[in-house]
Amino acid sequence: MHIDHLAIWCHDLERMRSFYELYFGAVSNEKYINEKKKFESYFLSFEEGPRLEIMQMVNIPAHANDVYAQFTGLTHFAVSVGSEESVDQLTELLRSDGYEVVGEPRRTGDGYYESVVFDPEQNRIEITA
Repeated sequence: MHIDHLAIWCHDLERMRSFYELYFGAVSNEKYINEKKKFESYFLSFEEGPRLEIMQMVNIPAHANDVYAQFTGLTHFAVSVGSEESVDQLTELLRSDGYEVVGEPRRTGDGYYESVVFDPEQNRIEITA
């Protein structure tokens, strides 16, 4: 068994696709459009591991959570970039491009080296070595 993909509802499908392509090397499929349901999506593939499905549909409300607080349920996903230096470099690139770093690069108590950033729609991404 393995995780095939994760999915995120979003408001700006094209901005989200571009973000993951530019910063994380994602490769997108052709946009899927269901006119009847007013639904659109992309599957984003990475070098390895699960895919990310980004989806947009009219009438999906914004979440009401405080993005800085933690809640029960799916809270983040992690992308491994291969080295501590790569974690630092990507974190600084995202910061300089205007994305919010909500967890500075650090070594965790369980031995990971990571930072945490928001994507364009304030989903948490752990960047790990």
